[in-house]
Amino acid sequence: MFDLAILFPVLAVATWVGVPLYAAFARGRFYAIFSAVLLTFALPGALVLHARLRTVLPEPAVVAIDLLFAYSMVVSGVQFAHLVRARMRSSAFRWLVSVPGQTFIAGGMLAGPWLVVLLPFRMLFGALGREDVLFAWTFVEAIPLVVAVASVLTSTTARPETVRIRLAREGPKQIARVPVERIRSRAPGSSARGPGSTRPLRIVQLTDTHLGPWQSVARLRRRVAHLVAREPDLVALTGDYLTMESMGSPGCLARALEPLRPVADRCVAIFGNHDHEAPDHVRDAMKTLGIRLLIDDEACFETGAGPVQVVGSDYLSSDHADRLAALLGRHPRREAHLRLLLLHDPVGFHALPEDDVDLVLSGHTHGGQVGLVSLGLDWTVLSRTRWPDQGLFARGASRLYVHRGTGFYGFPLRVGVPAEHSLLEIFGA
Repeated sequence: MFDLAILFPVLAVATWVGVPLYAAFARGRFYAIFSAVLLTFALPGALVLHARLRTVLPEPAVVAIDLLFAYSMVVSGVQFAHLVRARMRSSAFRWLVSVPGQTFIAGGMLAGPWLVVLLPFRMLFGALGREDVLFAWTFVEAIPLVVAVASVLTSTTARPETVRIRLAREGPKQIARVPVERIRSRAPGSSARGPGSTRPLRIVQLTDTHLGPWQSVARLRRRVAHLVAREPDLVALTGDYLTMESMGSPGCLARALEPLRPVADRCVAIFGNHDHEAPDHVRDAMKTLGIRLLIDDEACFETGAGPVQVVGSDYLSSDHADRLAALLGRHPRREAHLRLLLLHDPVGFHALPEDDVDLVLSGHTHGGQVGLVSLGLDWTVLSRTRWPDQGLFARGASRLYVHRGTGFYGFPLRVGVPAEHSLLEIFGA
């Protein structure tokens, strides 16, 4: 009789070896290395947890665990293999393969460092002969799997909100986080004046939409339509629209952003880093919808809140100070205009000429992607880095708003950092 205990380990080793080999043969070295690295980070923790859970669960639950881990491993392998010939898939494929597979990989990646942190305690309890404590400790070690499953909700939903940003004529000399007001579940089309009596500039920002297994064309269409119904003055698209799947499906971005067509004359877009992997796909979508793509260029608008100058930067990976100074020098501040800069990666805010723009709109960070934002706290894994992770920041008279993004790419879950679905209300200084 086949021993279920070895099913998951056998599948794990077969996937660990087979997927990178298949990827190297069918797609090339880069994706082979990429898949091998992710599996190497994810599978050791999963293998350890599987073995430990089998020792503490009753027999019926052990069979369920064996089958659950085996299924998760199979769909993870299928997901990795499908990316060799990546394209957008059906809803059934996404929910039966992509979502459970990526959730499993994320759980394994979280489990690895968690188990390392807890290892000294396990060794101590073992040395003391405390088998009773080790029994309970196994469930503490399994917390990353619970977190991964719970994070599916964070990764698939976004709560509507209004974000109020007040500009200023001065501020801290070094970049610092400043308070921002968030109002949950504002009804579409509402436009309360908030602080002061001046009508705010209403902006919808779309960033890091990352069409793919977690963001279908239909879901993004619904989200965009909901935001357009809130009657923004401007729509700013700040990059990273695709994933490997959507890059392999020409036309899907235009279909997803179709609700922007009636307001295309109020829309501007820039490139993010991933857009340079499929620039023609993005250009064609924006051209189809009539959206102006700003590649180191500017656009000016007359709005109900006054004239606005928008400068759009191409994605920058280096030489931020020189390249941003040159861009802003070519497009100097226009008299009586609110001056906005669209900059995909917010790290460039450090290098901006002092007080040269009123507000920068960025994305790129996915809000930090792993953190405690869902609990009402600003902490994320990027909080101690140079990257402003999410929310409002200030340096001098300039303000930076980092949008948490609509989708995500890379690490396969949002953990405690929900997607953003907001209308920005900008109040002048």
